[in-house]
Amino acid sequence: MNSDVQIAGDPLAVPHLMPPPAAHPATVAEFAGLARTLAADRASWAHLVRYDAVSRWYHRLRTGPGYEVWLLSWVPGQGSGLHDHGRSSGVLTVVQGELTEAATTASGAVRRRLAAGDQRVFAPGYAHEVLNDSLEPAVSLHVYFPGLTEMPMHRPQAAWPQCAPGHVDGSRARTALQGGS
Repeated sequence: MNSDVQIAGDPLAVPHLMPPPAAHPATVAEFAGLARTLAADRASWAHLVRYDAVSRWYHRLRTGPGYEVWLLSWVPGQGSGLHDHGRSSGVLTVVQGELTEAATTASGAVRRRLAAGDQRVFAPGYAHEVLNDSLEPAVSLHVYFPGLTEMPMHRPQAAWPQCAPGHVDGSRARTALQGGS
C-alpha cells in the first residue's frame, strides 16, 4: 500500500500547498508577543522617546492590518485618568521604569505595580487608570487591536487601594500569558 507522500508527493516541496504565513498577529498571545518583540528592540524606539512635563508624550510607532502600536512616556506624577479603549483590545507593556495600573473589577478596585517587562492584556470596555507614581520617568508600549479610535474617560475612583512595590494582592503583576494573574 502506498503512503500519502508517495501518492501526493511531499507537501513541503510544493509551496502552494502550504498555508500562507500570517500577515499580522491574530490572537491575544500573538499581539502580546509582538509587544514583547518590539519592547526588546530598544534600538527601534529609544531614540524617539521624549519627556514632556506638561502632558504625556506619545508617538505612533507602527501600524499594521487591524492594529497599531504606540510608545508613551510618563514623567513622575503623570497619569492617564480613568478611561477605556472603546472597541479596542490592548496590550500594555512597560519598557522602562515603573507604572501603576488602577482598575475596577468584579471583586472591587485593584492597583497593580508594573515594572519593566510586565504586561497587561485588556479587552474592549476595560476601564483603568495608568500613572507614574514613582520618582523616575517611565516608558510604555501599547498595542491596540483594532486600532484605537476612541478613549472614553470615566468618573475618577474616590479612593484606590494601596499597592506594595511589585505586588498585587501579594503576587507579582504579570499577564496570564506569562503565568501570573
